[in-house]
Amino acid sequence: MKFCFSVLLAALFLMAVPSHAQMGIYINPVGVRVSNSQSDTGPFAFLGDGQSSRMFWGANIGFYDDFFHGKSIDAGIDLRDMVVGGNNARLNSFLVGVRVVPKNLLPDSWRPYVQVSGGAGTTRAPHSAIHVSRGQYGVFAGADYKLNRYIDVKAFEIGYGALSTVNSTTYGSVGGDSYPSSRTLSFSGGLVFRIR
Repeated sequence: MKFCFSVLLAALFLMAVPSHAQMGIYINPVGVRVSNSQSDTGPFAFLGDGQSSRMFWGANIGFYDDFFHGKSIDAGIDLRDMVVGGNNARLNSFLVGVRVVPKNLLPDSWRPYVQVSGGAGTTRAPHSAIHVSRGQYGVFAGADYKLNRYIDVKAFEIGYGALSTVNSTTYGSVGGDSYPSSRTLSFSGGLVFRIR
């Protein structure tokens, strides 16, 4: 987590961008539903013994830079660190994504966006100290509403993705690493502090 936060700060302060770039920092509450196609049992069951889905709650901390400005779209990057927990289990996701903001779809105060992100998700089961980091992806769509020159309201953001979590097949079993990926469905909203 400290490394991810350092990457976010470095991106914010060391990135050379043109003066017309749209940049922002956001810290938003997030709810994430994590689900599996089958339930897991034992001390390494990420969702809990015999559970196939669970809600996790926490925060998204991120930074975006829409540095490309075209006739019909703006585009750039998004870096985010999501930290959520539920039933004493933890999920920490660090994702880097490509963000596209279409123009002229809504009134000027609205900035809808879509993005595709990839990175790493680290999970810890409720009754174990073992952390597992695996690849993770996510597809997000949302809209920001401009309040003033420096503050936007993230009216909503919905995301869908997948990652492999810590599980009893990986640890404590001879079965190997064949446990299916968990699916994530996230909902978020809050404030965006624009830098430019």
